[in-house]
Order: sequence, then C-alpha cells, then structure tokens
Amino acid sequence: MEKKCNKGHTFFKTSDCPICENERKPKDSFLSELGAPAKRALENQGILNLEKLATFTEKEILLLHGMGPSSIPKLKLSMKEKQLQFKK
Repeated sequence: MEKKCNKGHTFFKTSDCPICENERKPKDSFLSELGAPAKRALENQGILNLEKLATFTEKEILLLHGMGPSSIPKLKLSMKEKQLQFKK
C-alpha cells in the first residue's frame, strides 16, 4: 500500500517515511551508526550523547523497544573511542 508522509514523500513501508528518516539522521553523532529503530529508542529516552548512554547498563539499553543486539557492538565501539563504557 502506497503511503505519503507530511512532506509529500511516497513510500511503501508500514513504518515512518524512509526519506524523512534519512534526513533526520545525525551525520556526526554515534547515533548515525545505528538503524532507525535503535536510534529512535535512544532518542525517546533522551539519550543523545555517549555520556548519557554511559549512565545505563547494557541490559537496560537492550530492553528499549527498537534496540537490537546488533546495535550493542556499535555503541560499545563509539563509547570506547571516548573512553566510556556501560554502567556495571
């Protein structure tokens, strides 16, 4: 079924408009390494930087709707670059 977003983009997915999602995707943030569901999961919790992410355990992050196990290695790599890690 063809859908249109508020900006008039046509798409066939059942989720959000992929064109708008790509436009919203941060280019210079750890969030840019994640898929849209994982990125939204963190944004919905107000986790917009690695310092805030480091206040959560890995298990807490995995419990977020939209966060999958394939995102954890990407998050760990970004955190390691800033000498951060998940809360124990």
